[in-house]
Amino acid sequence: MLSLFEEQRVHGVLVTPVSDNLEPFIKARERGTPIVLVDRRSHDKNFSSVSVDDVAGGYLAASHLIETGKKKLAFAGGPISIQQVTDRLKGASKCTAEHPDVTLEIIPCRSLSILSGREIGEEILRRPKPNRPDAIFAANDLVAIGIMQACLTTDEISIPQDLGLIGYDDIGFAATAIVALTSIRQPTHEMGARAVELLIQEAEQTDGKRKVTRIEFQPELVIRDSTSMVSQQH
Repeated sequence: MLSLFEEQRVHGVLVTPVSDNLEPFIKARERGTPIVLVDRRSHDKNFSSVSVDDVAGGYLAASHLIETGKKKLAFAGGPISIQQVTDRLKGASKCTAEHPDVTLEIIPCRSLSILSGREIGEEILRRPKPNRPDAIFAANDLVAIGIMQACLTTDEISIPQDLGLIGYDDIGFAATAIVALTSIRQPTHEMGARAVELLIQEAEQTDGKRKVTRIEFQPELVIRDSTSMVSQQH
């Protein structure tokens, strides 16, 4: 697709990389195609970027679960090689490390999809009750919704009484899930707008100088029924 865009001489390209290999984008930029990274912090001086502090988001998620009384936390997401997943786990790990009575289990999954979430939920259901987490921080909302779907097919686990559940991204479906999903919200509209501004700014530079700008937004906790015992009682 990147080669096709270059052939069509597009004005610029917004990219959300899923690996650390930025070489194709570096080469495309060297050939004259402006590129801005979106939802990914740039460690490379070649690229401007618009991202969210995912470490802070992971910390927020774990902190909220602990505040609701949960102590056996699990992080569900993967592949871990995805920078956003790594950063969200890093934030959750930092938070749990500050609470000696809280544990954090890592449950990797193949992809950030509802299907992977269902597989994790089914795996948890197969465990003896003492070996189950009492809260899960999913790397994104799709994984969280898959876990929820698996758990709600049985009477063994109720959300949030037996299992607190929090996702990430606050997609539109989160608020209307069977149990409204608590999530970490990203300012997606603002991120998209700023990314386009940076791309236009770069594309219109005529002096050959590259002005690299890195913008990082802060995430927001949106509390709903999947972690709120109070909401469940109303």
